[in-house]
Amino acid sequence: MKKHIPNTITCCNLISGCIATYWAFLGDYVIALLFIVIGAVFDFFDGMSARLLGVSSPIGKELDSLADDITFGFAPSAILFSYLCSFHTESVILPFLAFIMAAFSALRLAKFNLDERQALGFIGLPTPANALFWGSLIAGAGDDLETIPYIPYILLAAMLLSCYLLVAEIPMFALKFKHWGWKGNEIKYIFILSCIPLLLLLEVTGFAAIIAWYILLSVATKNPIKKSDSA
Repeated sequence: MKKHIPNTITCCNLISGCIATYWAFLGDYVIALLFIVIGAVFDFFDGMSARLLGVSSPIGKELDSLADDITFGFAPSAILFSYLCSFHTESVILPFLAFIMAAFSALRLAKFNLDERQALGFIGLPTPANALFWGSLIAGAGDDLETIPYIPYILLAAMLLSCYLLVAEIPMFALKFKHWGWKGNEIKYIFILSCIPLLLLLEVTGFAAIIAWYILLSVATKNPIKKSDSA
């Protein structure tokens, strides 16, 4: 019985992504973001439960990637697609370009499954971070973005940049601690402490700012990369 627990949790992640996609198409980006976050919680606990129960399996790994592409690839793409549709641009094709992000998320996850270099960090932007960025940006600042000239094209350019970051050979740190001391964890503590004012000042949009700050800090520090367990 216990061997089915991690896969059940993974399926809850997938279902959360499906629900997030439904609300994204309805234009309720806050609820869509909420279910992406719920999916991320399930994603955190499925791997943990598999290790604790000693029931890790190849099928669980593949199922996890499929669920992640729905929750962290397709759902944020649906949010961006729905948001771009609201602009009624002359180009019918333009909103559909948002789904490029789902394809790159799948590529990121496929690469991760074959990559054995990561231990205390990531190579490229993790899919949950990318999904949180787009979900929180549109849910929190969608009304303000509408006032910016050419914003649909700016968002598509930013989306293509995030697609590049998903698969780029860029080392990014993970919030994993071998010990709780300051030495060796300076970047992690600086990042965590700096997140607090961003959330207080920007609220929901603060999560997008945090992801942007995470990327900049990772690029600036160029952390070593070896092996990890979340894409």
